[in-house]
Amino acid sequence: MIQNNVIHHAYLHGVKKLLFLGSTCIYPAEAPQPMPEDCLLTSPLEYTNEPYAIAKIAGIKMCESYNLQYGTNFLSVMPTNLYGPNDNFNLETSHVLPALIRKIHLGKCLENNNWDAIRKDLNKRPIEGIEGTEPKETILDKLSKYGISPSQRSESPSLSVSVEIWGSGKPMREFLWSEEMAEACVFVIEHVIFKDVIRKNSHSISDNSHSNEIRNTHINIGTGKEVSISQVAQLIKEKIGFKGELQFNTSKPDGTMKKLTDPSKIHALGWHHKIEIDEGIEKIYRWYIAEG
Repeated sequence: MIQNNVIHHAYLHGVKKLLFLGSTCIYPAEAPQPMPEDCLLTSPLEYTNEPYAIAKIAGIKMCESYNLQYGTNFLSVMPTNLYGPNDNFNLETSHVLPALIRKIHLGKCLENNNWDAIRKDLNKRPIEGIEGTEPKETILDKLSKYGISPSQRSESPSLSVSVEIWGSGKPMREFLWSEEMAEACVFVIEHVIFKDVIRKNSHSISDNSHSNEIRNTHINIGTGKEVSISQVAQLIKEKIGFKGELQFNTSKPDGTMKKLTDPSKIHALGWHHKIEIDEGIEKIYRWYIAEG
């Protein structure tokens, strides 16, 4: 309802350019890998994404239709998984990369018996209402619930600590630095118009004539590169300096095994990402420590 009102009133008030954001959840569950814009609506959606995906697809089609009927310049971009400054590090609701950053950071603090750092972290971002002022046993119980567990609870200089990660670690994911996503959006607003992304396809219809159809004018924003959850976790472990064990809990679901965008269209328009995952993890961890 919000997007429909915004798009419609952008038209009524003569807005020269509008940028509509969706996500790669719009694509079918069994989409080809990497996922090109043209695979939209070619097969069923992933069941748990359906309501969100349908809403976003409706927005894409609304922008596309207003452009065709009224000559507007309403563009749609579909970003991949994002991470970066001001990410959500709440262990109850965060996505995989910020969750791993925080869990492995807390694991390192625990193995070094650095309770000042643990208490500081929980005071900044309480876990289920548990702050750093709580007794050690209360904090340890809460950390253990989220898979951050010492092998012994002692006052020794160093502890053996494990960090649990849901699933097998085999799913592949694509990650884009959030500030680069913002740069891509500015690039599209400043340099792209609707006619740049029109694709015309001829399709035979029953009377053997042909009709030019304009569709899939949205733009993927991604890196076109993927990495496994296991590789991401190992990379974070190395960057943070955690010496404990990463344990993959295979009784938990993996989710979609592959979800890679094809960024060929935005590359052809003139934008490319620059920050690779190893540099991005260093940047986000430095930000996390500075903001902690």
